[in-house]
Amino acid sequence: MNDQNHPFLRPLWRRIALVGFCAAWSIFEFATGSAFWGTLAGGMAALGAYQFLIAYKPGDDAATDKE
Repeated sequence: MNDQNHPFLRPLWRRIALVGFCAAWSIFEFATGSAFWGTLAGGMAALGAYQFLIAYKPGDDAATDKE
């Protein structure tokens, strides 16, 4: 999660999908009784939600390249 300006992350739907996948993985792990992995995946979902949805600032060339 170091490169927030990677071209793959420009579309909003991809950033939402990444956060949603981590959240779903966390729920799955808790449902199967793996509290450690559920906490780890939940932490990644929370960190991803902050980095990719709240604090995300697209690069200069992202405004011209729309997918």
